[in-house]
Amino acid sequence: QVQLVESGGGLVQAGGSLRLSCAASGRTFSNYAMGWFRQSPGKEREFVAGITSSGGNTGYVDSVKGRFTISRDNAKNTVYLQMNSLKPEDTAVYYCAAARGSFYVRYLYGYDYWGQGTQVTVSS
Repeated sequence: QVQLVESGGGLVQAGGSLRLSCAASGRTFSNYAMGWFRQSPGKEREFVAGITSSGGNTGYVDSVKGRFTISRDNAKNTVYLQMNSLKPEDTAVYYCAAARGSFYVRYLYGYDYWGQGTQVTVSS
């Protein structure tokens, strides 16, 4: 079992920044690729960013490229999502997820463990 706890969400004005954190416990964190997803009311949960277990490769949905950065610190069992130039359409509950193995995937069912989510609200 892996337990994931997100933090860092909140209310921010458009153009502002937030840094989300996801702390993992329970199993060897470096054995898992990690992903960030988000879900807004009435919409499906969507992939935002992913990172390989080593941290050497990352990927993003087109809508956040150049604004969001995913990173991880395996010594601290934590994955981060730095979000800059936030837009109202970024408003959602953000979830981190862990997938066994080295490589992240962009679909929900590729992940084995999920956090409870953290709310991000961007005002215009």
